[in-house]
Amino acid sequence: MRTIGLLACVLAAGCSKPPADPLQLDRNILTVDNRTSTDWTNVEIWLNYYYRVTVRSIPKESRFQAPLDTFVAGFGQRFDFRRMQVRDLRLTATLPDGKPLELKKQFEASGLAGAFGGGRK
Repeated sequence: MRTIGLLACVLAAGCSKPPADPLQLDRNILTVDNRTSTDWTNVEIWLNYYYRVTVRSIPKESRFQAPLDTFVAGFGQRFDFRRMQVRDLRLTATLPDGKPLELKKQFEASGLAGAFGGGRK
């Protein structure tokens, strides 16, 4: 009986989903999902190293959404989703205790690099 209970726990844990990425892209919309128990303040979201959106805060257990064409570079150029590819996405923020928070979106490799685990060097 004990073995069956242990087996059920192992199977349930194996079937659970991994935690969702806090940075989600769906076509032209970025969703930042703060599933933590703390607020994020002074949030900066960087797209392809040049384009940025700032948010005063993303409260705990809430979401922030922004169209990608609201990201602006230093000289006022806007990100054009129809003509540009997203290659890098990062978020920096400050936690309530003053510590920095940094998140980076992990993109899956495509083509031969994804198939064989290679890439440019």
